[in-house]
Amino acid sequence: MNILDADVKQLNFRQLKLLSLQIRKFLIDNVSQTGGHLASNLGTTDLIVALHKVFDTAHDRVLFDVGHQAYAHKILTGRREFFSTLRQFNGCSGFPSPAESSF
Repeated sequence: MNILDADVKQLNFRQLKLLSLQIRKFLIDNVSQTGGHLASNLGTTDLIVALHKVFDTAHDRVLFDVGHQAYAHKILTGRREFFSTLRQFNGCSGFPSPAESSF
């Protein structure tokens, strides 16, 4: 099982660290191809994983003061497969977009 598909609430500390590493690798691989905000997203990955561990992100609202820190949140809320279209016409937005997800 790919840990990116796992329910974050069920993961232990070691698995959460692995998840963060996998998200960072995924971000580097994808953003290097499509362009986008890399450093800010690498810096907020652990924070976003922690938010998903503690909060019910399907119901609790997460507000980002700067939208280009939200890539890990997008990945954890079902938009990972859509990420290869980041910042492309009709693709995944580089910023939070209510049209993309109920999250």
